[in-house]
Amino acid sequence: MKIVLTGGGSGGHLMPLIAVAGKIKEGFPDAEFFFIGPGGKLERDIIGKENIPMYDIMVGKFRRYFSFKNVVDFFKIPVGIIQSMFLLLKIMPDVIFSKGGYASLPVVLVGWMYRIPIMIHESDAVPGMANGVLSKFADRVAVAYPEAEKEFPEAQVVLTGNPLRKNINQGSAQNAREKFGLIGSKKLIYVTGGSQGAQSINTKILDILPELLKKYQIIHQTGENNFDEVRHRAGEMGVKPGYGGYHIVPFIYEGIADIFAAADLVVSRASANTISEIAANGKPSILIPLQNAANDHQRMNAYALAKFGGCVVLEENNLGKNLLLSRIEEIMESPELQEKLSRNIRTFYHPDATEKIVQGILGMIKN
Repeated sequence: MKIVLTGGGSGGHLMPLIAVAGKIKEGFPDAEFFFIGPGGKLERDIIGKENIPMYDIMVGKFRRYFSFKNVVDFFKIPVGIIQSMFLLLKIMPDVIFSKGGYASLPVVLVGWMYRIPIMIHESDAVPGMANGVLSKFADRVAVAYPEAEKEFPEAQVVLTGNPLRKNINQGSAQNAREKFGLIGSKKLIYVTGGSQGAQSINTKILDILPELLKKYQIIHQTGENNFDEVRHRAGEMGVKPGYGGYHIVPFIYEGIADIFAAADLVVSRASANTISEIAANGKPSILIPLQNAANDHQRMNAYALAKFGGCVVLEENNLGKNLLLSRIEEIMESPELQEKLSRNIRTFYHPDATEKIVQGILGMIKN
């Protein structure tokens, strides 16, 4: 059995590929997996650790605003298609599992040309433009939100939820305490802007850092590109990362389940994968959607949860210093509110999401 995985550009696109591949391996140890997509550092950090053969191709991203990069990227697409033609001809997989998005475009198009069965997965409440196009070439579309079902043909779509890494909700709080030197009696806030970080969230947290550290501990995932800046600015404020309850990391892959187990509150972007991980762990959360996300998908993700009391949403353009601090304190100092947010967000957790997608993939393979 040969299966090609494609996607990339963010951890949210890569983690589900890993989850599905791992689940298939449990039942079919001899199954072969191949990753075709952009060859960035993130892809190598995540896919590379799973010992899945990687093949780099050129991918082009269409931006909804004027940029000369759109012109350059336009010419990358045909190159990526040609590269995909040779790679898929060489591998000739039984099925393609695509996480969707611009990074999947060349592989999905060529897979359709070769008549290879294709499943794509849409994580967000509102499908992106790329998946709207790619669905025309796919056999099946798995979605995470009920709101997304109506965007695809009924015979093609299935509601699965987001596939998550095995044991993402079976972490050890004690492991996190030992690794970071956390104080067991002091509450912990986990701050993340996703795999690439979020400069605006970093800035807002730093603005209220001294006040937060009077009461709480913080593990802050900054993103690789923002790590040095956050460390420098914290130092200017007299806060030395690693001491006084403030711990910064550029990116967390191993040990993320332990951090979720230890956290009392998560402050995060509203990417679909992070939301699913929060839901799996039943953690109270403050979600700050990316203001300029394509199709406003992060905002739609967040409000889909907020409408049944699964999270607190703060708009990025209204995120004043006092507002963020007051909402954090409101949640952290109210066991009743914490319990309510925890209970409600758990309803979004689909523990069988990975299994459903795997069964769909296996059902597409021709005997």
